[in-house]
Amino acid sequence: MSNYEEFKSNINRLINIDLNYYKEKQMKRRIESLLTRNGYKDFSDYYIGLKSDKALLDQFVNYLTINVSEFYRNTNQWEVLVKDIFPDLIEKNKNIKVWSSASSTGEEPYSLVMALTNFYPLRDIKVLATDIDAEAINKAKLGLYSEKSLEGLPRGFREKYFKKVQNSYQISDDIKKSVEFKKLDLLKDKFPTNVDLIVCRNVMIYFTEGAKELLYSKFYDSLSDHGILFVGSTEQIIMPEKYKFKPVRTFFYKKLS
Repeated sequence: MSNYEEFKSNINRLINIDLNYYKEKQMKRRIESLLTRNGYKDFSDYYIGLKSDKALLDQFVNYLTINVSEFYRNTNQWEVLVKDIFPDLIEKNKNIKVWSSASSTGEEPYSLVMALTNFYPLRDIKVLATDIDAEAINKAKLGLYSEKSLEGLPRGFREKYFKKVQNSYQISDDIKKSVEFKKLDLLKDKFPTNVDLIVCRNVMIYFTEGAKELLYSKFYDSLSDHGILFVGSTEQIIMPEKYKFKPVRTFFYKKLS
C-alpha cells in the first residue's frame, strides 16, 4: 500500500498524533489490517473515511493506542510496589503524588488506589490517570470489567470493591472518586510536576528509540527528587544512568539527583 508518509502527516493534522514516534513496521502493519477490515483499499481512501466518520475515527484511535490491561498486571511487581516501593516513598513524603501515565481503561489507576489502601484511608487517596484515548478514559470512568481482567487482583479487593452485574464486575464509586482522569499525549503535552511515583507500563515498547529518550527525559523532569518510575515487564531501561536513573528493583527506577 502506498502513501503511508502522506497518511502520517494527515493524521497528525487531524488528531495531533504523530505516528513517526511509533515503530513504523509494526504500526503500519496494524493500520493496514484495520483499514482492510473496514473495507478501504489504501491509506488515502481510509483517511477520507476517517475525516468523515467519527465512529471510524474513534475506532482508529482506540486501536492505535493498544488498550490491553488488567488489574494487578504482573502480580509479583505489585507485591514489590506494596512491600518495598510505597513504604520507602511514604517515609520520605507522607502524602505521595501518584500518576498512572497511560491509564487505558482504568485497571491500572484503580489498582493503584486499592494498593494504596494498605497505607491510607480511601478518602485520603488521589491518583492522577492520563491517556491519549478519550474513549478509553470514558470506559475507565464507567468502571465495568470482565471477570478475566480481575484474575490477578487480591481476593479481598474483589470482594470489597466490586459488585457483579450480570457477566461483568462494577467497581465501587468510592474507588472511582479517588482517580482523576485527564486526556494527555505523553509525547507532546506538558507533564505534571513533583510526582513521587510515575507508572508507565506496556506503552514504550511501541515507540522508537528517539521517542523513548524523549519520554525518559520528560519523566525525569516530572519526578520529585526521590521519585520512582515503574515500567512494564518488557521495558527494562538499558543503561538507565544515561537517562539519570538507577534501578532500585527490577522494573523500578529511582531518579538520580
